[in-house]
Amino acid sequence: MTEERAEPTSPTTAPDDGRRWAELADLVLIISREIQFRGYTDERAVPLSPSEGMVMRYLHREPAAPPSRIAEATGLQRTNLSTVLGGLERKGLVERRADPGDGRGVTVHTTERGRGNYRLVRQEWAAAVSAAADHDTDHLDAALTLLAAVESGLARTRPRNRATRPATGT
Repeated sequence: MTEERAEPTSPTTAPDDGRRWAELADLVLIISREIQFRGYTDERAVPLSPSEGMVMRYLHREPAAPPSRIAEATGLQRTNLSTVLGGLERKGLVERRADPGDGRGVTVHTTERGRGNYRLVRQEWAAAVSAAADHDTDHLDAALTLLAAVESGLARTRPRNRATRPATGT
């Protein structure tokens, strides 16, 4: 399969915002796949599925949360989340505990192994991405600011019902 990509816009080219945003989205998907493709060099790293990774990223920011909040934050359906949590529990990365305020409720917590795994894989991602950019940090803060805004905006405007088909990339 041949992949067609638009040429990057030079500073002297008249801006075509739609095309440039599409190029950004395309690059983000390609970069994500490249990071996933490399795997990990440290044998202690526990590989995760994309859904498991989303849950662990959320739990990194919110180390204890009820499943309903995790499902809402990650966009996973509750039934799918239950399967993902089961896999993360078997890997020793999370545990479910009875809610102390309401014995019927459950809260998901990261384990020490889960926190350590997240730190470890982030170090590997950082090393790979930094090396790929020749350790150039000139525009790193601007890139982080833009990508954080995009992530936040996409999460905020996520369709509540899945009437649309999920994007799988091309």
